[in-house]
Amino acid sequence: MSIAPFQLERYFAKYEFSARYLLSSSDCESLSMQELLGMADVEMFNMWEQLKLGYTESWGHPLLRDEIAKIYQGIEQPGVLTVVPEEGIYLLMRALLQAGDHVICTFPGYQSLYEIARSIGCEVSTWEPDETRGWNFPIDGLAGKMRVNTKLVVINFPHNPTGYVPEKNEFAALVDLVRGQGAYLLSDEMYRYLEVEPGTTLPAACELYEHAFSLFGLSKSFGLPGLRVGWLAAQDCEGLKQISRFKDYTTICGSAPSELLAIIALRNRKSIIDQQIKRVLKNVAVLETFISEHQDQFSWNRPIGGSVCFPRMLAVDNTYDFCEQLVTETGIMLAPSRVFQYGDHHVRVGVGRDNFPEVLDLFGRYLDQYHQ
Repeated sequence: MSIAPFQLERYFAKYEFSARYLLSSSDCESLSMQELLGMADVEMFNMWEQLKLGYTESWGHPLLRDEIAKIYQGIEQPGVLTVVPEEGIYLLMRALLQAGDHVICTFPGYQSLYEIARSIGCEVSTWEPDETRGWNFPIDGLAGKMRVNTKLVVINFPHNPTGYVPEKNEFAALVDLVRGQGAYLLSDEMYRYLEVEPGTTLPAACELYEHAFSLFGLSKSFGLPGLRVGWLAAQDCEGLKQISRFKDYTTICGSAPSELLAIIALRNRKSIIDQQIKRVLKNVAVLETFISEHQDQFSWNRPIGGSVCFPRMLAVDNTYDFCEQLVTETGIMLAPSRVFQYGDHHVRVGVGRDNFPEVLDLFGRYLDQYHQ
């Protein structure tokens, strides 16, 4: 099985730990170990103090799976499989897809959501949004791509990189369409609970459809990517069992310290996410002012949810070349749309970090010089 290079990850590998400023990070501000352990209740503090660094259960610590299940309606511990977040995509596709199956995926997006299926030998159709309508993904566009052999539909809302979230009635219609096809649904919900617009949080797909798998984790909304803790939640416990068998060939099990820290985070999820969304809202407001002051250089659709957005640069012919020059001259890393295989006119901006206003100010000064 051969697979194409992951363009976004290769770009981040080149600059993420060498660039002085990150303006495209998709994760929110990370918590420190001290902050997180300070939230531990007596039970978890004692478990942490007595932890032995042995192997863990392949499906995940029972307490961790219990805490995850509490997020969802109608899901209990047997419907939760813990994974390293991106691992969940790989395991699901390896378990449920075969060469010749047809897959539909939202696009642009995180490359593994469609590239893994393509590497298996599946036919992949992309479902693209309308930028002129706020990055709306039209339901009739999805319906028009359905085939007799459509085995899996892959969606991602809040959407990376655009920040789009469909209305709840549109999302229900999407789920009904997939149900009518009899296909599996993989819903990447890694940015859930970071909705910028009040009342736009969608139900988890696994709550609505018996063959839907919801992918979530602690990397984005919780600001804990270093724990490497994610999960698949589903009503389809038999499907999860098929997926779990492939985990024996990847990570086998999770990290014992990470699992306990994840339980602490989930037991404090409201306070953690409230702080993250407060930061995102503040930074979106800063960005909105910035773009209004640079209307000759940018057009954008204000994000509805998530910690990223995807403005179009109006005065730059090639955003890839621009971003390469930007990081070389200023130390500011900005991800161009080419790494999403989506042309050369957009950039992804991340709004989840504390230093966002400072970095955006530096970026604005550079733009003023660039366009002189």
